[in-house]
Amino acid sequence: MVYTPKEPLFCLKWPWDMNPNPKNNTHSVCSFEGPWLFKSVQTIGSLAFNFVSSISLINNLKPFQMDARTGQGKTLKSKTVLSPEEQGEAEHRAFASALASAKEATVVEFYSPKCRLCNSLLNFVVEVESRNSEWLNIVMADAENEKWLPELLHYDIRYVPCFVILDKKGRALAKTGIPSSRLHVIAGLSHLLKMKRPHKSNS
Repeated sequence: MVYTPKEPLFCLKWPWDMNPNPKNNTHSVCSFEGPWLFKSVQTIGSLAFNFVSSISLINNLKPFQMDARTGQGKTLKSKTVLSPEEQGEAEHRAFASALASAKEATVVEFYSPKCRLCNSLLNFVVEVESRNSEWLNIVMADAENEKWLPELLHYDIRYVPCFVILDKKGRALAKTGIPSSRLHVIAGLSHLLKMKRPHKSNS
């Protein structure tokens, strides 16, 4: 009497566990080709995994950060992120360069990287600097960086964004008030610029 193995009542082999190498497959009562529905699910799962992997690679890229502006009307460039100490030093060099240029006025913008209002003003400030580059420098100052602490105390900076206008000798003339909205800050900055904007002579 020849013994023949009984087929199991149910199969524990899942469709996505199929051996990709058919040569190594041994005959098994649980071996079967999955229906098209499971093949579609397997394909979608593979695509999803590849998508997540690509997103992970993008997130691992180093972020970028702007150079401190020196008010020379140059195009903003991106560079790798600086440490707080390096960023503070770069901003101070820009400040010194602005004062050394002996232009009619220098505006120092005290900002915070976490301030959404400050970030929303960036393009406007760049445009203002570009249009008035003949007589104006605009310099950025991170109010959260300890290297700006002496200036924060000297100009009594208690909020951001805050713009301080200096004359060509570096003396503070005025600053914008407590910001209540973006339009309020823009109006305040415009008022500061009117104080030192050169008057065109009629000839």
